[in-house]
Amino acid sequence: QVQLVESGGGSVQAGDSLRLSCVVSGGIFSSAAMAWFRQAPGKEREFVAVITKNSDYTHYADSVKGRFTISRDNAKSTIYLQMNSLTSEDTAVYYCSLDPSGVALPWIERYHDWGQGTQVTVTS
Repeated sequence: QVQLVESGGGSVQAGDSLRLSCVVSGGIFSSAAMAWFRQAPGKEREFVAVITKNSDYTHYADSVKGRFTISRDNAKSTIYLQMNSLTSEDTAVYYCSLDPSGVALPWIERYHDWGQGTQVTVTS
């Protein structure tokens, strides 16, 4: 059974930075594509970023491109999301997930395991 635990969220001001982490257990991390999604109040969960198992390809939502960076440490079974120049539009609960096939796509239908999420609140 795969388990994902997100951390690193908090309350910050616009323009600040945060770094989220997601630790994965269950033995399939090294072969899986990993992704971040987020869900704002009253909205559907949306794609943020994805990374392949070897970190040779990343893809971002247009809304975060140039501000957010996804990375992973396979030795620690952990992925990260470095978030810079935060705005109030980034306020949401952030979730990590994985695609065991290793294919890095932004479609939420491919992701079935979720952590509890970590809250990010940005005030202007």
